[in-house]
Amino acid sequence: MVLTGFLVAIYYNMLIAYAVYYMMASFVNMDDSVPWKYCNNDWNTPACRREKFPSLDNDVEVNASVKLSVLWNIFYNKSCVSDLLNASTYADYSNGSSKEFDKFMSDYLSEFPTSTGEIDTLAWYEVKDYCGFRDCERQYTTPSEEYFERQVLGLQNSSGFDDFGGISIKLVFSLALSWLLIFACVLRGIKTSGKVVYFTALFPYFVLTALLIKGLTLEGSKDGIDFYIVPKWHKLKNAEVWGDAANQIFYSLGIGFGGQLTMSSFNKFRNNCCSDSVLVALINCGTSVFAGFAIFSLLGHMAHVTGKEVEDVATSGPGLAFVAYPDGISRLTASPIWGFLFFFMILTLGMDSQFAVIETFISGFCDIFPHQLRKHKTVFTFLTCLLLFLAGLPLCTYNGIRILTLLDDYSGSYNLLVIALLEIICIAYVYGLNNYKQDIEMMLGFKPGIYWIACWKVVTPLVISFVIVITAARQEGSEYNDESFPDWADAIGWVICWTPIVCLLLYSLVQIRQLTWTECISPSPTWGPSIPSDRTGRYSSLLDSLEDGEQDTAYLRNGTIKTADITQSYGACQNGNVIYDEPTH
Repeated sequence: MVLTGFLVAIYYNMLIAYAVYYMMASFVNMDDSVPWKYCNNDWNTPACRREKFPSLDNDVEVNASVKLSVLWNIFYNKSCVSDLLNASTYADYSNGSSKEFDKFMSDYLSEFPTSTGEIDTLAWYEVKDYCGFRDCERQYTTPSEEYFERQVLGLQNSSGFDDFGGISIKLVFSLALSWLLIFACVLRGIKTSGKVVYFTALFPYFVLTALLIKGLTLEGSKDGIDFYIVPKWHKLKNAEVWGDAANQIFYSLGIGFGGQLTMSSFNKFRNNCCSDSVLVALINCGTSVFAGFAIFSLLGHMAHVTGKEVEDVATSGPGLAFVAYPDGISRLTASPIWGFLFFFMILTLGMDSQFAVIETFISGFCDIFPHQLRKHKTVFTFLTCLLLFLAGLPLCTYNGIRILTLLDDYSGSYNLLVIALLEIICIAYVYGLNNYKQDIEMMLGFKPGIYWIACWKVVTPLVISFVIVITAARQEGSEYNDESFPDWADAIGWVICWTPIVCLLLYSLVQIRQLTWTECISPSPTWGPSIPSDRTGRYSSLLDSLEDGEQDTAYLRNGTIKTADITQSYGACQNGNVIYDEPTH
């Protein structure tokens, strides 16, 4: 979990850096409009178009000659059309000249007259498949797409995955600023991040509510909401849909990263973790549904004004946060304010996730090396953030988005599923559900019900196994914008994916060689709550009076154990080094 979280933190903070850049760009343009609204900037290309029919100005009933010019110069690639006209299907127009093209268009356009006798270009455009001209349509880009790829990423300076193309200084500063924010919030562990999280966890709800209210007032928002909530029942027959749904719940809850385990270790020992588990799951799902209404109401408006279908503007991955939604924001009044609020929300959400990931990494090493690191935790935290910043510098190159995509596909995907499956198997079948139930009863005062037992023993292992099989069956090479990565890049991705699992297996082998098989699958003699006052129930026979850093002896019912330098709990449970002696009589 610690290593997986480290890998994810490298690229996840790059997404936060993008949000920082967009947020500042919105802020400095408060008196104007967001910089990704129009196509008249230095970074734009001739292919940039804000509207679907830019030269028609939404008036499709113009004279035929203008329509022919529009179809020729705006919507179609001339060489492609010429090749098509030279085909035998269109033998009557075989010379491919402009004159023959006009004649071809006139013949087909005559089938779409308006009430005034003029030619309806929109009708022609909607049925262009009839003539086989879809492949000849010019590929236009939106201002927000070109802003993200050409201004923010500088992707035009890199020809492929093996071409880094240089480093973007503005992204380096954005990444440095994002890591400084993270460091300031985790500087003193839960004491600082625990206070900051009150704001970072609540602020997004205010922004989402404001975006939802604004979105519902826009024309076309109903189409977006309908696309979001109207079920497509036929897709339930597709196993991949169920796999995607399981993946969504899996990753949105942060299972397998260790963040929840780390944060919950700071709770009181007898905190009701049962109600917390239910509450966290419900709030997570409820927030996702609520955010969906805010997102798709604006996407519906985008589809309306651009003449596209909602599914055509609802992209996935970074494209939704940094291309599609910014495009929708640019069409709102006071767009810089909305842009600033939206990306500030993205920043707070990202920081929330990073708090748990970084705290897991730091607490994990502090528990392994308590004497070396705990007295210098602030320095260790700074060095950790610095190391992660340096590791993220390749993502600041003009090829960075491809590297980010590779890390996203491999570092926190398949390996998380395997780790989670091993974890549930160890709890349910190695440690044993009877022991686990008694531990929970000692902490909460009641045993878990049949629902929890069924989930731990049967349902959860089967569901995770199903998701693993589905993920493995449809695993394909990484790509960005339909550009497939080379095989050697995917090979590196698989190395990244399996590294945490291999480290886990190697550590297990080392432990197995030092202990007998029975000892490996049995709790140690000193297993139990680290604080003496919490040792009740099945651990009541383990009586001790340990103080921080003090030599002491703990008495078991059947023997004596000498303990040395056992420190009290700090974050995750840690019991110190113990030596088990033969029972004395």
